[in-house]
Amino acid sequence: MKSVLRKHGVVHLFLVAVLLSTVGCGVARPRPGAQIVLAQSDVPRETAPAAGEDALDALAAGNQAFALELYRYLADRGEGNLFLSPHSISVALAMTYAGARSTTEAEMAEALHFTLPQHQLHPAFNALDLALSQRGEGSEGKDGEGFRLRVVNALWGQQDHAFLETYLDLLARNYGAGMRLLDFVADAEAARQAINGWVSEQTEGRIEDLIPEGALGELTRLVLTNAIYFNAAWAEPFEEEATQDGDFFPLDGTAVEVPLMRQQTGFGYTAGAGYQVIELPYDGHELSMVILLPDTGAFEAFEAGLDQAQLAAILAELSYQQLDLTMPRFEMTSKFSLTDALSALGMPEAFTEAADFSGIDGARALMISDVIHQAFVSVDEAGTEAAAATAVIMKLTSAPAEPQEVRVDRPFIFVIRDIQTGALLFVGRVMNPAAS
Repeated sequence: MKSVLRKHGVVHLFLVAVLLSTVGCGVARPRPGAQIVLAQSDVPRETAPAAGEDALDALAAGNQAFALELYRYLADRGEGNLFLSPHSISVALAMTYAGARSTTEAEMAEALHFTLPQHQLHPAFNALDLALSQRGEGSEGKDGEGFRLRVVNALWGQQDHAFLETYLDLLARNYGAGMRLLDFVADAEAARQAINGWVSEQTEGRIEDLIPEGALGELTRLVLTNAIYFNAAWAEPFEEEATQDGDFFPLDGTAVEVPLMRQQTGFGYTAGAGYQVIELPYDGHELSMVILLPDTGAFEAFEAGLDQAQLAAILAELSYQQLDLTMPRFEMTSKFSLTDALSALGMPEAFTEAADFSGIDGARALMISDVIHQAFVSVDEAGTEAAAATAVIMKLTSAPAEPQEVRVDRPFIFVIRDIQTGALLFVGRVMNPAAS
């Protein structure tokens, strides 16, 4: 389809950014009111994608497998709290994957657990996004405002670089992503600030400065961005009056005093050899937080063995029970480069001059130079607020009678999931709720 150009005011980006730049390789803050040209395919968003339940199941299973593999890689290389959005990362890289060919395509599919062929994968992502957009109608957010689950995609391209119309059409049809044209060559800093401003606005200020200084330059050619923002009230909020300071025991056994929330009500619950699991639904009962609580002394072994098959088996065992639940309030921000992780998980070629992203611009001249991810989560008596952003930077080659007491007073893993599709939107761990 023929692409069209139209003017747009400066827009502010959301959570995930995929950046492509030329090989080889700062700039002034954009002027207020400066214009960004929007080069958008005239292909409309497909609102009834051809993706059946089998395709959505395959996508969700792959998402879970990738999420837990990436989580374990990052957890093995850090000792503290951790939080990320595998969904945000997957969407950003799926848009990049749409232009991958040959070995690069095969490696990305393996690392990201994309088991569907390209012609089925992108409609499946579209169907999942459309399903998520319907969540929370009439439900509340933790701040007393309405429930929010937003997922947004956008592309940011070098203004004089030629991109394939077939590529732009695919992203417009399946991801609703238009391309904003920037001048990375002449003013990379202005482009960075425009993108970061969009991220901040879409995440309600929770993700700031996603793309660091120096990450963009005169060789940058494309930034693909996806953002996710989540704000939901618990279906059964905790009473603030019931919150009291109490002990939480990190792995070293030294107690730290933190605010511990408490309530007695019904939750999804199961227990197995060496662990307990609690599911806390959000208002509307369409999404939930699942807390995976290993027994004292069992955290490291449980974490090392947690994979998609075990998580699926655990979730299948959940049943409604009356609990006397105590758990900490917590808030954290994580930020890291995913280049080494993604290479180790099986897609090293994408980060080398051998990369083949010819499906983006018709030339085998782009490679990924970095993948940056940042995520935020806040959990309190009212509910959960979470946001995440990913930037992929590419450059040219060149029920008992009495409630059962459950104390979440030791390190635990948690996921935020869409119940119907099984998609894992966020995953993290709390080693010490007193640490940010």
